[in-house]
Amino acid sequence: MKKLFATLGAVLAAGPALAHHPLGGAPMETFAHGVFSGIGHPVLGFDHLFFIALVGIAAIYTGRAMLAPAGFIGGMLIGTIMMSAGIALPAIETMIVGSLLILGYIVASGRALSLTPALALFAIAGLFHGSAFGGTIAEQEAAIGGGVMIGYLLGLGVTQYLIALGAGWVAKNLWNATEASAMPARLAGAVVGGMGVLLAMEQIEGAAFAALGLG
Repeated sequence: MKKLFATLGAVLAAGPALAHHPLGGAPMETFAHGVFSGIGHPVLGFDHLFFIALVGIAAIYTGRAMLAPAGFIGGMLIGTIMMSAGIALPAIETMIVGSLLILGYIVASGRALSLTPALALFAIAGLFHGSAFGGTIAEQEAAIGGGVMIGYLLGLGVTQYLIALGAGWVAKNLWNATEASAMPARLAGAVVGGMGVLLAMEQIEGAAFAALGLG
C-alpha cells in the first residue's frame, strides 16, 4: 500500500515538470519536432496520462498485457489522423471524461475485462483521446509536412505504449496486484474515476454558467 501512495505521489510531484511542452510552444517544422511534440503531449494533461496508465493496469488482467494496450494506441492514432484531416468527432472532451469514468469504475470494482471487450473499449476511447491530440496538428495544418506528421504519430504511439506497459509492470511487480481484485489496482481505478468525476463537474458547471449567460 505504501508503494501505491509513493508512486502516485511521485507522479503528482512530477506534474509541473511534465506539463511543459518540449518545444516550448514553438511550431513543429521537422521530423524531430514532431517526435518531441508527440512525446510531450501524452503527459500534458493528467486526463490523458492517467487514462493510459490505467489502460496498462487493466490490460494485465486480460492475460495479454502487451497486446491489449495496442487497442488504445491504434484507436488513438486513427483519431489523431482523422482530426488532422479535418474530421472531428463530436463531444470529444465529454467522451474523454466518460472514458475516465467507465474504465475507472471497472478497475475500481475489481473486475477483469476479457481481451475482446478490453480492445473494443480501449479503441473507442483512443479515438477520442487521439482526436484531442490531432487538434495540435490541425491548428498548424498549413505548416505541417509529412515528416512532421509521421514523427508526431511515432512520438505519440511509442510514448503512450511505454506508459501503459510501465504502469502494468508497476502494478504487477511493485504493488503485487496480480489479480483485478487487488486493492492497489482498485485504488488506482478509483483515483482515475475520481478525476473523471471532477472533470465532469467542471463541464456541467461550465455548461450551467454558459446557459445563464455568465460564461
